[in-house]
Amino acid sequence: MDTELARTFLTVIAAGNFRNAASRLFVTQSTVSARIAALEEQLGCSLFVRNKAGTALTPAGRSFQPYATTLVRTVERARHDIGVAMGFRASVTIGGRFGLWDDLLFVCLPRIRSAVPDIAIRAEIAFEDELIQGLIEGRTNIGVMYTPQSRPGLVVEPLLEEQLVYVTTSDDTPNPPGENYVYIDWGPEFASKHSAAFPDFLGPGLSANIGWLGLNHILAYGGSGYFPLRLVKNELTAGRLHRHPGAPDFLLPAYMVYPVDPQPEAVGLVLRIVREVTVEILRQSA
Repeated sequence: MDTELARTFLTVIAAGNFRNAASRLFVTQSTVSARIAALEEQLGCSLFVRNKAGTALTPAGRSFQPYATTLVRTVERARHDIGVAMGFRASVTIGGRFGLWDDLLFVCLPRIRSAVPDIAIRAEIAFEDELIQGLIEGRTNIGVMYTPQSRPGLVVEPLLEEQLVYVTTSDDTPNPPGENYVYIDWGPEFASKHSAAFPDFLGPGLSANIGWLGLNHILAYGGSGYFPLRLVKNELTAGRLHRHPGAPDFLLPAYMVYPVDPQPEAVGLVLRIVREVTVEILRQSA
């Protein structure tokens, strides 16, 4: 079986419909439909039911999903094993949101290199959809994200709870969201809590999908926004940022996602180090 057909099948599951899958695969929707039709012909059964709500798996599709996952992961693991640089016994790919790399996963890298110098590490920045897709396909071994989607064959483990705080560059800023407010897209859970806390907020003049961009903007040009306390603690101590006493804080949980059967001698070791470093960082920032 062509692994491209199995990969397309898994992408449709992750994306929810053929149109979104085509966008992720950078092909036309008709190409996705043709691949699924070819796969269904090879298997002799229908894999999806299309309706107004999206695309749902048939019983045969649900039965085929673990086989497709195994097929794609086997090919990807073979590529990893063959492609491991000389002198290394294995490789592990870690993906995470930009904000979770900053001052967290970034700190893990030298610890991992020191503990297991014979394992090659690939570090990637991506959003939740891309991370989940990489985990499903076996291209990513560990994903750290805010709002993971539950998928068969993946473990979703709570890692930490971010405290998002409202900070400003002026200590006399009016009630939030104030002038020059920068809205950071921390995901749907934050958006829901933000809307409930500020029902009259009409929308920002400037928004960013990466916290680093928003934070550097307000530090350079002034303004306000919501950021993880661990990222702005030094700026608050130095007096470059200020907290507004009337602004609510938001809790945003972050998760570590990995396969149900991680390779214990490689992925398992990296998981343990990420957990240990996270506990240390949270203890220091408490």
